[in-house]
Amino acid sequence: MRSNTIKDIPSQESREKWFKSHLLAREVELKELYEMPQEDLDLLMAETAELRSDLGNRERNIGKFCTAGYFLELARIIDKRRIEN
Repeated sequence: MRSNTIKDIPSQESREKWFKSHLLAREVELKELYEMPQEDLDLLMAETAELRSDLGNRERNIGKFCTAGYFLELARIIDKRRIEN
């Protein structure tokens, strides 16, 4: 697996966008996903998928619901690339 560097991160993902993960017990920035250990990425995918699966979360907090979607989709892309490499 090749390690990505900051220059490999698209500019739209370099802007501060974070998700407060309870499983990781910290706030995670979107750009951190590229360097995140696989175990942490798995936990983040599980947490964001669970949040997205409950449509009531959309009504309660649309911002967190959408942010979880961004993190989940990017994590899936990164996960797929890691498997392919």
